[in-house]
Amino acid sequence: MGRAQGRFGVLGVESADPVLSLLSALGLGQVAGTALVVDLCRDLTIRTGRTLADIAEDGPSLGELSPGRSGVALLSSGPLHVAECITVLEALAPNWPAVVVRCHAGQWEGPTVPVRALLPGLLQPADRGPAVWQPLVPGVRPPGPGPMLPRLRSALARRLLSGRADGRAKWVRAWEPVWGLPWA
Repeated sequence: MGRAQGRFGVLGVESADPVLSLLSALGLGQVAGTALVVDLCRDLTIRTGRTLADIAEDGPSLGELSPGRSGVALLSSGPLHVAECITVLEALAPNWPAVVVRCHAGQWEGPTVPVRALLPGLLQPADRGPAVWQPLVPGVRPPGPGPMLPRLRSALARRLLSGRADGRAKWVRAWEPVWGLPWA
């Protein structure tokens, strides 16, 4: 995708933990204020009404081409292959302030934010490259560079999953600098 990353744009999000990757994609979208989150993974059952496959078959509606309100819109890929999703995303992305693509490692060719769960001692991630770090217990330090998120409270996770979160939560605000970092 040819769109620059800058303040907002298009970013992928990947994590070995499917729930953490979904919450991360929603948080990254939420901090943008208005965003389209597209789920290319099929590891969680996410029902979004229409899917990218529907848009590819029927064409996008006016409401899908650009946001009609602020907030996060969520679309699953449906049965489309990743290469087919790129064509649909290229049609949708220019009119959205931010697009977040939830993906598996290596699945998305654009800039991708690795999100790593932080556990103590031997359970720490082997990957020490740049990432966004989510501590799961107090007192752990990231083994590599990148922002460390505050604790994710369960009430906020429920609000994110139900589409009722806002950008004022400390965990959501912690995602803002991620948009400006040089992800490979």
